[in-house]
Amino acid sequence: MFERSKKGETALLIQPHAGGPPDDGAVEEFADLARSAGATVAHMLTARVDRPNPATLIGSGKLEEVKAAADATGADLILVNHPLSPGQERNLEKALERRVVDRTGLILDIFAQRARSHEGKLQVELAQLRHMATRLVRGWTHLERQRGGSIGLRGPGETQLETDRRLLQKRVEQLQRRLEKVEVQRTQMRRARVRSELPRVALVGYTNAGKSTLFNALTGADAYAADLLFATLDPTVRRIALPGGSVVLADTVGFVRDLPHELVAAFRSTLAEAREADLLLHVIDAADPLRDERIAQVDAVLEEIGAGEIPQLLVYNKIDRIEGAQARHDLPTDGHDHAHPKAARERVWLSARDRDGLGLLRDALGARLGLRRVSGEVQLPPGAGRLRARLHELGAVLAEHHDEHGWTLSLDLAEADAARIVAHAYGEPLRPLLLEGASAPT
Repeated sequence: MFERSKKGETALLIQPHAGGPPDDGAVEEFADLARSAGATVAHMLTARVDRPNPATLIGSGKLEEVKAAADATGADLILVNHPLSPGQERNLEKALERRVVDRTGLILDIFAQRARSHEGKLQVELAQLRHMATRLVRGWTHLERQRGGSIGLRGPGETQLETDRRLLQKRVEQLQRRLEKVEVQRTQMRRARVRSELPRVALVGYTNAGKSTLFNALTGADAYAADLLFATLDPTVRRIALPGGSVVLADTVGFVRDLPHELVAAFRSTLAEAREADLLLHVIDAADPLRDERIAQVDAVLEEIGAGEIPQLLVYNKIDRIEGAQARHDLPTDGHDHAHPKAARERVWLSARDRDGLGLLRDALGARLGLRRVSGEVQLPPGAGRLRARLHELGAVLAEHHDEHGWTLSLDLAEADAARIVAHAYGEPLRPLLLEGASAPT
């Protein structure tokens, strides 16, 4: 009986494809995923699979080719760029006498290496256990042994497999309870940010597009950034100052084609930063020849997590890798409403690494979020003490005069702050009141 190897650093990759030539982009991305997990890619094989073999996915002839290539290259790990059923994974391991990991298992392994926060580690472990739950039936003989049989231990007995399943389910339930507590805390923090009335911006994009590097350049933070797929998983949130006001900026996990559903479910709180943003900064690797395909794939994931209708500003990063490219700001020319996420393809070209074009991005953010400043006088009635305190808290009050009718305030503040604060207090925005010099309604 084949005993599963604990080794697995030298990998042979299998790229299944149905008809026609294999997708070069998918092949290269899978190789990058393997290297990001710490594996050395010894060889890559493509396998045409028009009718998947229910037992091994690939046919018997290709199976022999894989076994010969693994023997020749010394590969002790087989990575398959396709979801495998538990039975297929078990049968492949038995035939190849090597550990076999499918695409979902590989991405889960990368996530396990990258998670840093308590919440991230809990999310990864939960996703791994759910994936493992269907894969407990292996080629180990110990899983079939019964408990009992000795004096004092006889009884109905329980197979080792049943024990493992019971312990796994208990751990899953424990993790779910702990994550629910963490989610309550994160929701409270998110609500506090909403109450602060600052616009919320989330960085999204294909993995390795440079989101964390851009986040660090904009915020002065030191979030982990590296030239690896899924270099960072845990959401990081910072407040940044822009011309006309401040916003809350969140860095999120990178997307990838065919992102496993287990991960979408496990990282729901991380992805909530994207779902609840006022604007998405869609970061794109400008030097990637497949960048248009990557944009479509990110849009598909955003639709899946419920963020498809949030306005986007496209940020073409890494122009330092394109000869002659310069930072610039391209306004949409299609005449559509800027608030529409699909039609508003406003673009900023920059290099986060060289900090070239960051000023253009800051100006574009300020314009898109309505951070232009307004000033003027407004009269508040005696009952508007909370609104007056909020304006003082924002540092918007230049001068004030108080009489029996209330307060007369001289204000200078961001247009977005003016609109949100007074719309909340009075049901209509402050901006026209200030510009027209009228007083607030009583």
